[in-house]
Amino acid sequence: MVSPLTMNQNTFVAFLRGLMPSGRNAVKMADVRAVLSDHGFNDVRTWIQSGNIILNTSLTAEAAAEHIHHLLKTALQVDLPVIIKTQTQLREALEGNPFTGAAFDIRRVFFALCNQPLSDTAGLQQLDLGSECLCIRPHCAYMYIPGSAARSRLGNVFLEKKLGLTLTTRNANTLQKMASF
Repeated sequence: MVSPLTMNQNTFVAFLRGLMPSGRNAVKMADVRAVLSDHGFNDVRTWIQSGNIILNTSLTAEAAAEHIHHLLKTALQVDLPVIIKTQTQLREALEGNPFTGAAFDIRRVFFALCNQPLSDTAGLQQLDLGSECLCIRPHCAYMYIPGSAARSRLGNVFLEKKLGLTLTTRNANTLQKMASF
């Protein structure tokens, strides 16, 4: 008999929101891999210590996000929102980047991802952000922050508060790696 967890496998990239190297939301990626592998996810791989996971499952993206969240909370005692994307969705986010060309340093472009489609419900794209730029599209919010991201008011927390959604932000290098991992 074939297990329902091995039929019709989907490859997803799971991003953990709020993972920290130490403190309240600290968790080792080896522990994450073990927990997920032990609970029905296949070919679980992680990249760097910041909550980037690729895995296979028969679950839908929504069900996978909920299941991963529950497993991490119960097995590892960390309450981390999970954003799920396919590698195709990551490539589309990279290709849709409006901040390209000589005027923009790709290392200063940040991609905010969400499990739901995004829209600028708060009129954020109309704000005067100085040298910073924001573009919200249904699949990704793009932020160009030429200075220190730590000192910017534009960022993941700002977008979450204004849009009322859970987001996680990654740079282009991380998305490129996960899209081809």
